[in-house]
Amino acid sequence: MKNLSVAVLVLAALFVFPVTGPALAALQVDVTQGNAQPLPIAIPDFVASDPGQAAMGAQIAGVVRADLDRSGLFKSIDPRAFVERITNINVAPTFASWRAINAQGLAAGQVEVLSTGQIRVSFRLWDVFGESQMDGRILTTQPNDWRRIAHQISDFIYERVTGEKGYFDTRIVFISESGPALKRVKRLAVMDEDGANPIFLTRGEYMVLTPRFNPTAQMIAYMSYIDTKPRVYLFDLETGKQEMLGNFPNMTFSPRFSPDGNKVAITLENGGNSDIYVMDLRSHQMTRLTSDPAIDTAPSFSPDGRQIAFESDRGGSKQVYLMNADGSGQHRVSFGAGENGTPVWSPRGDLIAFTKQHGSHFTVGVMRFDGSGERMLTNAYHDEGPTWAPNGRVLMFNREAQNGRGSQIWSVDVTGRNERRVMTPGDASDPAWSPLLK
Repeated sequence: MKNLSVAVLVLAALFVFPVTGPALAALQVDVTQGNAQPLPIAIPDFVASDPGQAAMGAQIAGVVRADLDRSGLFKSIDPRAFVERITNINVAPTFASWRAINAQGLAAGQVEVLSTGQIRVSFRLWDVFGESQMDGRILTTQPNDWRRIAHQISDFIYERVTGEKGYFDTRIVFISESGPALKRVKRLAVMDEDGANPIFLTRGEYMVLTPRFNPTAQMIAYMSYIDTKPRVYLFDLETGKQEMLGNFPNMTFSPRFSPDGNKVAITLENGGNSDIYVMDLRSHQMTRLTSDPAIDTAPSFSPDGRQIAFESDRGGSKQVYLMNADGSGQHRVSFGAGENGTPVWSPRGDLIAFTKQHGSHFTVGVMRFDGSGERMLTNAYHDEGPTWAPNGRVLMFNREAQNGRGSQIWSVDVTGRNERRVMTPGDASDPAWSPLLK
């Protein structure tokens, strides 16, 4: 899939507009409070220097509104309520007009067509009550990449107001599902974080499962039944090249990259026993980490690469265990009711997300790396397979309906309050979040 990744030239130049007025108000959002009190923000359609670009200006503003609303931390104000019409972002807005509709933030932008055929998008973020500019950026790209510009603007606003990195300029790899239950077609696919621009990477001749993003490159590891034998493969999104990760005689599955992207932890089945190994992608050297007669699987590195969380039934039921990256110090950390598996370490290092099975129900929860502070974030019939946003504040997972009518991808923040469906082309499962794009 050549040229799958999008190249965007970001000038990212901060341009400050001096404004005199009241002291700077504290325009900020507490990210720990979910959608309890979302911040009202006004985002007018971006001004277009050329009338032919008016539709693009409206589309960019629409994506920014949708991004911020979806976070649960912002509430975009309906443009029909706007009192002032922004026609020039280089002129300070009439702040009283925006205070009148209770806007605490104002993000105004404009779109220009350059002589090179590229578009230049500028925006300013204003603190309405403080009557001050908080941020200003200029970004340049090709016209068909306008959605990435919109996501980057959303990330700038999110970070400036919350103090945390955004997560909108990212991608999700997932399994697209179609067909009847007994002849299910599962294809590897990738899409933008908001579900836009879905692209199928495989054609469905063979089953694919558990895709995972490399945290440092546009590469995916996944399990595939090519030639009927389950093996782990690597897919380079830049070149479309696909290669098998080692020609092992038995089944390999459940891949996960190390934080530096140079290693892959996998599960290797041998004689009915499943253990965790790590392969160095540079030397292709394999190191065995577990040797218990139980099933050890679903490894996930800590952000510093020093520890690995994994799933094992060595204690009689499926639970979450930790070990050092060399395999030493293996110990159980989950002791709550039910069975616990598919651990995924937060990029922040503070939490581990997991799937809990209690009877016939599956739910997604989080706990600290020592097993304390367990909290369940979802409460549906069958939720499993969590994956973290790069900022560690939001998770995606797949949800199966109780009536067996397919699987969908959903998201939830770490407070458990902001749960939303992610739209996909048909049924979908096994989501995995990419790092922020570059």
